[in-house]
Amino acid sequence: MKTLSRVLLAALLVAGAALAHAGDFRVGYVDTERILRESAPAIKAGQKIEKEFAARDQEIKKLAKQVKEMQDFLGKQGAVLPDSERRNKERELSSANMDLQRKQREFREDLNLRQNEELAGVLERANKAIQTIAVNEKYDLILQEAVYRSPKIDITEKVLNYLATEKPAEKP
Repeated sequence: MKTLSRVLLAALLVAGAALAHAGDFRVGYVDTERILRESAPAIKAGQKIEKEFAARDQEIKKLAKQVKEMQDFLGKQGAVLPDSERRNKERELSSANMDLQRKQREFREDLNLRQNEELAGVLERANKAIQTIAVNEKYDLILQEAVYRSPKIDITEKVLNYLATEKPAEKP
């Protein structure tokens, strides 16, 4: 697999060198991670998700506080409670702890799913912006991943500016 990757890379480099000699060859680079962190659509998506999950987050924090209070109570008063009452409190704590863990797991899963959905939309918009910039500014090749790239070819800022001024698509 590594050999195939090296062969493909070498072929691309040779093809790129040949094209560069053939005329004006423009290459650009876009930092995808930066787009996902700093672009207007990514920030808006993050705020939307935060708002969407705020109530559940508060519910989980409240439940965690209750579990902590139950643990503290059992730690302080458990030795002086009658056995049956102590066992009931321990079962209650165990049940609350399992409920908390289940809700935390479900929250993380749902949050990850929503983040992935929103980021897919951001990437789709970013790719359209990159294509528009490439066509308008006559780029021959734009890379989104590279081991090394010169700051001269980094067009991430152009993409960020384009996304900041772009009108969001109308929802049907």
